[in-house]
Amino acid sequence: MTYESAAADDDGFAEYAVAAWPRLVRTAQLLTGDFHEAEDLVQTTLAKVYGRWRRVPRGEIDLYVRRSLINNNLSRIRRKRVVHLLTPVLPESLRHTSAGHAEAVEQRTSVLQALADLTARQRAVMVLRYWEDLTELEIASVLNCSIGTVKTHARRGLAALRAHPRLATAAANAAAPVLPPPLPAPSGARR
Repeated sequence: MTYESAAADDDGFAEYAVAAWPRLVRTAQLLTGDFHEAEDLVQTTLAKVYGRWRRVPRGEIDLYVRRSLINNNLSRIRRKRVVHLLTPVLPESLRHTSAGHAEAVEQRTSVLQALADLTARQRAVMVLRYWEDLTELEIASVLNCSIGTVKTHARRGLAALRAHPRLATAAANAAAPVLPPPLPAPSGARR
């Protein structure tokens, strides 16, 4: 089989994969917490989707791929095949001297750490809701669960993120210089 005939047989899969790759990798990175694991997860997902490509309804391709991505991530976590090691220092090529960039990197690291501390289902709901901007109904469809379950995971996930020590510290550090000093009490006010 020649390359041209193989490309003609894929029914638009190659075009879809090329167009969706950046979005899927960003979503997977938020799910896994690591760029390289995210690329592996997306590659595995697209390989599995390719095997079923002709049977996927054309109107539900994004739903099917998102569901596959989430399910593959959950399977990856369940198997515990990957030991996740965080690098304490960023590689030299990613360091910049700008203070604004350093704060953005620190905030992003804090958010990724807080997401990593959530359960896999809570993390999936958070990513799909606030990164992919899906509705609760769409998330329920992707995760194959009820809307109530999505709302519960979202509520518990947000509570965990708000209580996470790294995010609370980052928010306090960011807000400290911006907050005005307390107003003095009026002289005639009761105490």
